[in-house]
Amino acid sequence: MELQEVVTTLLTCVFFMGLVAWISWQKTKGVVDSKDGYFLAGRGLTGTFIAGSMLLTNLSAEQLIGLNGSAYGYNMSAMAWEVTAGFATIIMAMIFLPRYLAGAFSTLPEFLKGRFDDTVRRMTVVLFMVGYGLITIPSVLYAGSVAVLRLFDVPALLNVSYELALVITIVTVGTVGAVYAIFGGLKAVAVSDTINGVGLLIIGILVPILGFAALGGGSVLSGMETVFSENTDKLNAVGAETDPVPFGTIFTGMIFANLFYWGTNQYVIQRTLGAASLAEGQKGVLFSGYFKLMVPFMMMLPGVIAFHLYQGEQLQSIDLAYPRLVKDVLPLYLSGFFLAVLLGAVFSSFNSLLNSAATLFVLDVYAPMKDDKVGDQELIKVAKIASVVIALFSFIVAPLLMFAPEGLWQIIRIFTGFYNIPVIAIVLVGLFSNHVPALGAKIVIVFHVIAYGLLKFVFEVEINFIHIYAILFIIEVAIMAVVGRLYPLQQDWHYERKDTVSLVPWKWAFPSAITLLSCIILLYVFFSPIGIVGGLSDMFWLVVFLIIVSNVLLSSYALRHWHKSYAESLARIGREDSL
Repeated sequence: MELQEVVTTLLTCVFFMGLVAWISWQKTKGVVDSKDGYFLAGRGLTGTFIAGSMLLTNLSAEQLIGLNGSAYGYNMSAMAWEVTAGFATIIMAMIFLPRYLAGAFSTLPEFLKGRFDDTVRRMTVVLFMVGYGLITIPSVLYAGSVAVLRLFDVPALLNVSYELALVITIVTVGTVGAVYAIFGGLKAVAVSDTINGVGLLIIGILVPILGFAALGGGSVLSGMETVFSENTDKLNAVGAETDPVPFGTIFTGMIFANLFYWGTNQYVIQRTLGAASLAEGQKGVLFSGYFKLMVPFMMMLPGVIAFHLYQGEQLQSIDLAYPRLVKDVLPLYLSGFFLAVLLGAVFSSFNSLLNSAATLFVLDVYAPMKDDKVGDQELIKVAKIASVVIALFSFIVAPLLMFAPEGLWQIIRIFTGFYNIPVIAIVLVGLFSNHVPALGAKIVIVFHVIAYGLLKFVFEVEINFIHIYAILFIIEVAIMAVVGRLYPLQQDWHYERKDTVSLVPWKWAFPSAITLLSCIILLYVFFSPIGIVGGLSDMFWLVVFLIIVSNVLLSSYALRHWHKSYAESLARIGREDSL
């Protein structure tokens, strides 16, 4: 890039990022002076901010690069992690969230303490903190910074070595993200995420349109015709056993992995715990599920377009497909905006992780050490100090990933498996049983860490790791059931209902959830041999018609009958006649 292009890109990037910062500051003035204000945005987040923040927390530069690379090198099967997450958002909105809000919990470990005991709380905090501090936060910084380096050739721009450029990028991105998390609390994170989410949607739609135009010699329709008629196997989302995500895994361990992520992972659910009401929380969670349906078009279709454009060339890595496409099709005047959106996606994940890690430390470690006799101002002060320490630690760890990327990336990919399944198993059993004791949860946590470690590192088990998730989940639920039968609680557990926010459900929750599920099925039908792969089959329109009719009938019935009984059941949570 020429000097003028560099200056233009940086100035427009700074302008857009400054605008986001100013709006976030305006929206958070006077909100972060209390514990609930700092950690839970004053329990006043609306559906729009919840959806926007959940979307940007989930979607990162790593996915923008990686998913397009997967589509370029393989097919659309990797969309399973994104699209089927919609099912998990339905479970979160309709089942988990009402129970979280009924108890006015600030963190998931706080719920586990009330349901089981303080030891279970501490064990889960250790799992989360180790995972966030050593793996997730540094990897988010590293992956995002590498994406920036690839897209904008930072070493050449600054005339420094790759290693030094990476360190500079990591510190810059991490510092900006940390400012939101440290000084603005959760609301600043949510507001900035939402604004950046709008930018991501704009770029996500614009890049494939420009890509189609480039492929079609200036004609978008011509480019679309090429993609949807030639090498259509690239559009197949029904993965074979040799593909990144075999289709069968969608119905086994992926269900539980997604339920963990969207229903129990602190850095994702924290913005839902700050919902102004159950209705607003349900809107936000379900809307985020609808946004996930756009991921195949925003973050995978460009990879397919890149395959058609560059299939005669040898890219060093499939991960370079999207950066190459962006460089080729994006006009200069949009480069600064794109950089701002990319950085926004990177530090949105980073600041969300940082805010949640500080929340876990302060509310589940520091406050209990002080017997919960700590004022709000002291908690906020300690949270800011903890955020600074965690951020500085991540600045040190993240650059180290470049020295042994294959080994460390393998650890990153499998590390979540050490704690996602036991957490979701414990939460589900805790929510829907009232006699299983803390002993069951403790046994499950220890069993899972040992069993998963043996299966991954000691025994050569020829089973996809996603299937292993499902197997261990079933075993762990069975363990808790047996312990509950042999050593039941002397007194059944019940919610301590606090009525902090309204638990009146959103009127359109059921129709929205049913329609979301129908859209997931429709997407898979479209990106399959029934749909666009090999040309539309004779069955395609019949299947689409049946799905739409079923959706209309079920939504209508749910609105008339299920909503009332559902609202009544929620009103009983924490009452004498509840579970």
